[in-house]
Amino acid sequence: MNLFDTHVHLDDVKFDADREEAIRRAGEAGVSYLINVGINLESSIESIKLAEKYDFIYAAVGIHPHDSVDAGPEYLEAIEKLAAHPRVVALGEMGLDYYRDFSPRPVQQELFREQLKLAKKLNLPVIIHDREAHGDMLDILRAEGAGLPGGVLHCFSGSWEMAAECLAMGLYISIAGPVTFPNAPKLKDIAGRIPPERLLVETDAPYLTPAPYRGKRNEPARVVYILEEIARIRGIDEEMMAKICTDNGKRLFQIT
Repeated sequence: MNLFDTHVHLDDVKFDADREEAIRRAGEAGVSYLINVGINLESSIESIKLAEKYDFIYAAVGIHPHDSVDAGPEYLEAIEKLAAHPRVVALGEMGLDYYRDFSPRPVQQELFREQLKLAKKLNLPVIIHDREAHGDMLDILRAEGAGLPGGVLHCFSGSWEMAAECLAMGLYISIAGPVTFPNAPKLKDIAGRIPPERLLVETDAPYLTPAPYRGKRNEPARVVYILEEIARIRGIDEEMMAKICTDNGKRLFQIT
């Protein structure tokens, strides 16, 4: 299968011991496209370095809500400079996280709004993080979403009603490893209802490992298990499901 893992953190320290081997295994598993997603300035720079080294890896640059409080006064200018690199295909990961609350919520909201505005200025799609912040997330997207050149709610964890509103805004929905868990009926239902042209898959490696490897470090090669489960839910051929999701990723991130 020709696979597109749309959200990975290969620069994470959990890959320090075997980063090259994990990238090789991804290729062997059929991963033809992969986006390494920055969470702060340092991580964004490392994402670009990976994209320079491997021709099937692309980069996203941005400030994760966890890192919002430490972004610094000139972070937006720095992100804009990094985004000019030809291997950068998106801004992110940006958004809100009210589960950990590592950064004050008003700071998270301010940086999310600023990065959305920058994405419109630069004509780049956005990769959005939303964890237990659904109401504020939708409020900000309603206020700032118009004019965005596309975007994705990564590792979607909201309701179908939220998904439907985001779809109406022109956003994509990305499904990660939890869809393979037996106790995830809501996410399985959503994975079966998303219009096929708006569906993406991701590992979020090294996090959110799918069954049957739950509890171990995740890696891009395991995106196949997520794809297989979505194909099963939707009752279609796995190779066709892979083609749909890969074509969607290439379209959103303008990869030829």
